[in-house]
Formats: sequence, C-alpha cells, structure tokens
Amino acid sequence: MTDLTPLRRADRREPVRNLSRRGFLGAASGALFLGIGLRLEPAAAQTRAEGPAAVAPKPGTRVAAFLEIRPDSSVRLLSPFVEGGQGINTGLAQTIGEELDLDPARFTVECAPPGPDYAVVNGLRMTGGSFSTRSSFEAMRRLGATAREMLLRAAAAKLAVPQDGLTTGDGRVVHAASGRSLGYGELADAALALQPRDDVPLKDPKAFRWIGKPVARLDMRDKSTGRAVYSIDIRQPGMLHAAVQHAPHLGTEPEAIANEAEVRAMPGVQAVQRLPGAVAVVADTWWRARKGAEALQVTWSKPAPDGIATVSAGFSSAAMLAALKGSTEPGIPAEQAGDPDAAFKGAAKVVAAEYEAPYLAHAQLEPPSAVARFAADGSLDLWLPNQMPELFQQIAAKTAGLQPDQVRIHSPMLGGFFGRHFYYGPANPFPQAILLAKALGKPVRVLWSREEEFGMDALRPLSFARFRAALGPDGMPVALETTAVGEGPIGRWFGALFKSPVDSSVVEGLDQKPYAIPNRKLSYVKVPHPVTIAFWRSVGHSMNDYFYESFLDEIAQAGGQDPFALRMALLKDSPRHRTLLQAVADLAGGWKPGPFQAPDGTRRARGVSMASPFGSETATIAEVSLKDGEARVHDLWIAIDPGRVVNPAIVKRQVESAAALGLSSTLLEQVVYEGGQRQARNFDAYPILDRDRMPRVHVAIVESGAPMGGIGEPGLPGVPPAVVNAVALLTGQRLRSLPLAKARLSGA
Repeated sequence: MTDLTPLRRADRREPVRNLSRRGFLGAASGALFLGIGLRLEPAAAQTRAEGPAAVAPKPGTRVAAFLEIRPDSSVRLLSPFVEGGQGINTGLAQTIGEELDLDPARFTVECAPPGPDYAVVNGLRMTGGSFSTRSSFEAMRRLGATAREMLLRAAAAKLAVPQDGLTTGDGRVVHAASGRSLGYGELADAALALQPRDDVPLKDPKAFRWIGKPVARLDMRDKSTGRAVYSIDIRQPGMLHAAVQHAPHLGTEPEAIANEAEVRAMPGVQAVQRLPGAVAVVADTWWRARKGAEALQVTWSKPAPDGIATVSAGFSSAAMLAALKGSTEPGIPAEQAGDPDAAFKGAAKVVAAEYEAPYLAHAQLEPPSAVARFAADGSLDLWLPNQMPELFQQIAAKTAGLQPDQVRIHSPMLGGFFGRHFYYGPANPFPQAILLAKALGKPVRVLWSREEEFGMDALRPLSFARFRAALGPDGMPVALETTAVGEGPIGRWFGALFKSPVDSSVVEGLDQKPYAIPNRKLSYVKVPHPVTIAFWRSVGHSMNDYFYESFLDEIAQAGGQDPFALRMALLKDSPRHRTLLQAVADLAGGWKPGPFQAPDGTRRARGVSMASPFGSETATIAEVSLKDGEARVHDLWIAIDPGRVVNPAIVKRQVESAAALGLSSTLLEQVVYEGGQRQARNFDAYPILDRDRMPRVHVAIVESGAPMGGIGEPGLPGVPPAVVNAVALLTGQRLRSLPLAKARLSGA
C-alpha cells in the first residue's frame, strides 16, 4: 500500500481564516470568500492566473475576456460565475444582451477559467451568498453597452459613415440612410481590437426588452435532454476510477490493512493507496473500485475517548447541545439599543424561551467527484464542482506542489449549490484525485459513494439561542434580550481575516430586525464544534429566523396580541416591511390564524413570519393541518421584495425551491451523532421532503426599487417559523426544537 499522506497536513479541526460577510462586502451583502489556510489578500489570491485575463486593467471591463462574437453573430460568454441551477447564465445573457442589443437566446455561456478579469464581486470572484446578480448587474450592463459601442465604431469605419447615424437591431449594425447593415460577427475582430470607452451611456430602463422579463432559461434544453455535463460526467482518455473508504472517526488515520493483497487481486483493481484519513482503491471502473474499497479491512488509529474538543469516541449531538446550553462564558455584544436592563426591571411581564436546531447535511443528489490529470509538462488539469475557481486553483496547486498558474481549473455545471461546493478540508474529494493521479501517472476520477458523502459532508452547525422579552402593560414588547451560542462557518473558515469577535453567521437573522422594539441586546457566545461545519442554504438565517419569529409569536400570545397585528404594529417605522406583510396576506386571501375548518373538513391554522436575508425582504404565511401525528403543510404564500429583478420567472422558481428545502428541514432533516459517528449514511435514514409532503407554493414579487437583493436563499428562512407558528396554534404547544418529526403532534 502506498502512503500518499502529504508531509504537511492540515489539522483535522481545520484551522480557520475569516472573512466576514458584512465586514468585507458591506452590510447585508451576504457574500463569501473562503480563505482557508492561505493567508492571502483578495488581490494576491488571483494574481497568478491563466487565460485571456492575465493583464486585466479592471475586473469586468475588458470585453474580449468575456465575449467571443462568432461569425453568425451569436455570442460565447465566459461567465465569472458558476451555474448550478440558480439561473445566473440566463440572467447574465439578459443583462449583457439588453445593452448589447442581442437576444439572450443567442448566447452560449461557460464558466471562465481563473483570472483577475472575473473578480467582479467587490474585487473577488465567487458564486454564493445570493450575490452573483446584484454584485455584477451594473458591471455586466456596462460590459454589454461597451461592446455595442465598439461594434458601432467598427461599423462606422467600415461603412465610412458617422457613428451617430448607426443603430443596432438584434445582432446587426444598421445604417438606415443607405439601407446597409453589418452583422456583429463581421465586425467582431475589428471591434474587439479597439480601445473601449469608459463613458458609454446605459439604456433607459423604460426601454428594456429583456431585463425584467421571464426569459426562458438557456440550460433548459440540455438539462431536459440529458446533454448537460456535470462533474460526474467527465471522462478522460486512459482515466482510472477511485473509490474511497474514510476513517469512521474524523481525525483518525489508517494504520494497517489486513487483506490488501486480496483486494489488489480483485478484477480490475490497479492500486490500493493510503490518503489522509482514508484509503482508496483505484480500478478500471468505478464499480470495481467501490467493491474493492468496501472489501478493505482497515485498522484505524483511535480517537480520543470522550469530550467535544475533537470528534471523540463518545461524541454525540446530545453532548454538543449540552455544551452549548451549559456554556457559562460571558457573551460578546453583537447588537444593543436602548436600556434593556431598566426595561426588564419595569416590565409588566417577562417571557423566556430556549430554541435549538440540529446539524444538517447538504444531502444533494449530485455525489462529490473530481477528475485530475497531469500533463507531460507537469501541469495539472482539474475538473471539479466549485464555487470559487481561484481559491480551488490555489489549494490544488499547494496539494500538487505546483504554482497556481500550472493548474487549470475546469468548472462544470453544479448539481445544486446549497453551500456544498466551497472548500471544507476533508469534506472535499479533489485533493484525493490530485494525490492519486500524481502517484499513478494517469488521470484519476474520485467519486464518493452516497455513504461516504453522508459520512464526510460538512454540516450546517447545530445551534442554540436563548430569548427573554419584557412586555409592557399593553402587552407590547418593550425589550428583547437574545443570546446565540455556538460557532458558524464564517468564524470557522474566515476567523483570522477579520477583527470582529462576533461570528456574523451565528447572529444573522437575530440582528438588524425591522421591528420597533426600543430596548434590545444581542450577545454571542462562541463554543466550537469538533465536526466540519459549512455554509448551508441561507446560512444563519436558516435557523435564526425560525428562533426569532417563533419567539415573536410567543410574545404575541403572552401579550394577548394577534401575531399578524403585532408584526404590523412593530413595523410602524418601516413602510417597506408593512407593504410586504400586507402583500403576503393579500396573496393568501387575507390573514386568519385559526384554528379553522377548511372546505375539505380538516382543522387548520396559519402561521406568519418575516425575514431579511441577503439584501431581500420576505413575508411568509403557512397553512397547516395535523394528520397521523404529523404536520401537513397545504399552502405556502411567500411575498419577496428583492428591490429589482432581472428575470421574474427565475425569481419565482428560486423562491419555490428554497421553500421546499426550508420545509424539508422543518419537518424531517437532522444529522445525529452517536459514539462519534453519524447515524445516517444514506437517504433511508436521512429522509428529505417527498412529493406527498410538498405543498402548493404561491409567490408574489414586490419590486420596491430598493437596492437589488439576493434571490437564491431568501425564500427559505421564513418557512420554518411560519409552519411552527401554525403548529403551535393547532396543538397548543410551542415546539422549540427541529425537526418536527421528533414529536408526535396532536390537536389542542
């Protein structure tokens, strides 16, 4: 057996480097930059690059780095973002095509290679945080307008006419006075050689043809016909296949293999290789590799016997939750207004509660994979799902012992995002592919089985929060005190890059609320997790809005208030939020909490919630009944205000998708540790939302004209509290721990 463990290995608790979502990109930007182990400034992380963008004057400005105008006047766009179902390729084609005066259907979009031209997210390049469209909208409009102006200049020279006598029409430059016209493809070479102007005017939004319209998605046909290429579809000549058996406890290593010779002799097996925290079998087909990996009889090093400093032999979800609840560390102030202490002293009534949410897997249908191929000159080609090509280029180079410009990153379409495709140390298979390809001298594809993915996936953190509210004589809240305990992915992965002691991914959804509660105090207590934690769709909002909005309903009940009316009253200073809350009530046919009898005879109730994730605002109403001890959600009404939209059809689909994932986590999902190991290793033990449980989802888009917000994640956070608030009305009990499947529900 060959040992491919690098001489310098990362600590298995993953040393942390921090880039705050708010601190780096501004309040509510929600963007992410993973600086794991690199200690690089953003610019330095992208200086060694490849492709046409090697000497970009400013990210997003060099037309030739983005647009290839073909002879038939169609366009190949090199996108700074990765398409993973969120529709960014279509949105970019709409945005650029609008200013270029070219039908978006004539665009072909591919992910650009690493390079400084594509660092359009405030000087960085990443796809995540519901930030792609809003971070690049103006830059992409200007790119299209600049390209159009260059084509007009080239046409004016070729036709020997004044430029102001020319117009464009879907891929052609037209000289109306003479009846002559030239296709963009005829002008491309001359146009792209011109110096771009930096003062090109943008189109009046009143004249938009495609922006703001439900343009059909560019990837729809390929996905429908099976031609879409994902990482697992990549094949290279002479490629070998690798399957992996990981250590049963994170942080332990292979010590011996009892049957190595027998596995090597299995049909098609080429090699048995030791990796960090794993053993791989390489074969001529993946099935043969998997059978070999499953047959390995490995002796592993021993974990610590107990404790939560590492994933010990005695580590469990219950022990981690007990550590969060039992922490006596003083909280770090994250937000404060007024004088909460004085308000509590004079309160007519005090309400208190504790909330918790479990570890969650990404549970994506696309299994993790990567293909590594070394060229004759020693350079490396790497095909892998990722959300930050430059970051993965840097890490791949370190793993392979190369310079970054010797690594060519290929970024295929993702089978979903959900936060899974950032770098999370041992939760990623591509370093294994690199080490195996280097050792064997052949291209190698590593594909994790479903069981290995469930065992190694980086998780949404188990979370815990305490609430205390002071009510006045009128039943209205006059003070709110909140303590969030735990650790988030911002603190885990970006901690060394920002000075703030508060982990924003632990407190988001608890802070900066629009409600007019005059005295507020939010504290953060850090308790690290020994497991690999990650971003998960809507990040801290995914649990914190459930905590906050559920407790707000508890405040309403304690004060004798209707929960919808209470929110309206607390939004007295925010017309935008009041408008949105009224919009969701109108969408639902009016607010009625219940319980009430539906036309089909079922006893139902409605719950309401609001959330402010990723620069957008949402209001949600859920209608719920009980059946066989379970919650059944019949309808979800969601009003979203993202400020402005590019494609309303994509917005609607993204909100529906996020709602489904939010409901799945509310009803069913949890990762449970016992004895230092995850108990669910496949979907049979980790159920997700099925078709029978999927409700009708109704979406209203409210364009307030505010700065453009995100779309991919905001539809999720309002679903858990709206459902739980409805369940509380039906059962008379407040469930402060998810998922609801842990409890058998009965009507009050």
